[in-house]
Amino acid sequence: MSVEAIAAAAKSPETAREGFGFYVHVPFCVSRCGYCDFNTYTAAELGRGEFSVPSGSGGGGRRVGVSRETYAGIVRAEIRAAAAMFEAVPRVDTVFFGGGTPTLLPASDLAAILAEIDAAFGLAPGAEVTTEANPESVDASYLAELHDSGFNRLSVGMQSTAPHVLKVLDREHSPAKALAAVDHARQAGFEHVSLDLIYGTPGETEADFAASLAAAAGSGADHVSAYALIVEDGTRLARRIRSGQVPQPSDDVAADRYLAAEAALSEAGFSWYEVSNWAKTPEARCRHNLLYWEGGHWWGAGPGAHSHLPGVRWWNHKHPSTYAAALAEDIPLAGCEILSSDEAYLERILLRTRLSVGLPVSWLRTDGAAAAQQVVADGLAVIEGGRLLLTLRGRLLADAVVRELTA
Repeated sequence: MSVEAIAAAAKSPETAREGFGFYVHVPFCVSRCGYCDFNTYTAAELGRGEFSVPSGSGGGGRRVGVSRETYAGIVRAEIRAAAAMFEAVPRVDTVFFGGGTPTLLPASDLAAILAEIDAAFGLAPGAEVTTEANPESVDASYLAELHDSGFNRLSVGMQSTAPHVLKVLDREHSPAKALAAVDHARQAGFEHVSLDLIYGTPGETEADFAASLAAAAGSGADHVSAYALIVEDGTRLARRIRSGQVPQPSDDVAADRYLAAEAALSEAGFSWYEVSNWAKTPEARCRHNLLYWEGGHWWGAGPGAHSHLPGVRWWNHKHPSTYAAALAEDIPLAGCEILSSDEAYLERILLRTRLSVGLPVSWLRTDGAAAAQQVVADGLAVIEGGRLLLTLRGRLLADAVVRELTA
């Protein structure tokens, strides 16, 4: 029933509303960062599994390897399969290439995938088109080619400017590379550039993070994301912590780092619009991520990618060879869930509470409205214009606030 549920959701008039997005997952990395548990593969991990390209997708039924060289053709086949699910194909307002490291593919491949989205769905005028990039994977000519093909936003994974912090994270780039990527993007004509930071890494000092913030604020980027390091089970970092090689990150230190980020970025002219994201102007906010946070709809293409249409959420097979083999038969569906009213309510409160525009109090059920008054009394939020807005302290405890509102 999963494919039938997706097909029914694709026919919903709500799907055609403004704000439809497209996510493209590119699962390749040169090496695996010690903290990363994303669905990514190095060349050694992936090997060269084969699958049959569907005859109707332009592949002629031939067998090809799942590799960087063949990946663009594979994901383009999914884009065409996705478009076939809709009676009225929604126009795409935002496209986001994530990973992995999308920029390990040739710029021409990313351009070809974007062109396929435009051909199959249609890009809205002024559509936001973003790709993530590791600093060592791009140069001036690569970014110029991307911009010429329609990309207008770049998100660079800087993480830190302290070499010893980058070493703990198993990042291969130098601090200077991230700043150079911002310069190259601006010279190429990118409208918006974002830098990602991670704070709370074992061994990071207050001065280290202050230097990273100063570099990000002065880089020419107009957007900064700052996330506390989360130690995920199964990662190399988790194993190092268990063995005592590095200490466990401290929640108290992470809170101090967040306060430092708010102070430094505010002083530099950035404003928070989501708990972990700051932008210099409203136009610099990531429209694609806002689509997620505001409960919009999107199709996710690529191994492990998640999608959301009215009332339905599903995800693709994770391993590239399994994904590709499934795509040869139909959409590469691994699992699907029909959201209950309670699940939809919880998700809506969780996401909207984290935004600076706040949560309409009218959305809360009776118990939640009573809890909102207590949250305000505790100094974690204020109510203005019928909206619950987190205070700075509330942002530090956003998850606890949501638990109170939805208990």
